[in-house]
Amino acid sequence: MSDKTTHIQELKDLLSNFKKERKWEHFHDAKNLAEAISIEASELLELFLWQDSSAITNRLKNDEQFKTEVQDELADVIAFCINFANATDIDIASTVKQKVSKNASKYPVDKAKGTSAKYTKL
Repeated sequence: MSDKTTHIQELKDLLSNFKKERKWEHFHDAKNLAEAISIEASELLELFLWQDSSAITNRLKNDEQFKTEVQDELADVIAFCINFANATDIDIASTVKQKVSKNASKYPVDKAKGTSAKYTKL
């Protein structure tokens, strides 16, 4: 599996089957999954705590154990996001495309290019 060859639906099915095999359906409601996303995102963030950006970049390039830890936490975040989409019947591709379109309107290139200002401040 790779990003170039895997469809989102394949991941949705993989995670759905994983959940069903373990009889975890009763845990996978919107509330619990939203909490799990936040918790796993915090675990990802914790790996970067007290380090500057250049140190992180260096560690991601040169420290395989650190990169594996980051990959594992990122996988947890993504998996719970996909599980959330499954539980709430949200189509990920169309949702992301719609949000990018909204953001393009809020952040027009001529006003937003090179700035981190919120759209209300452009």
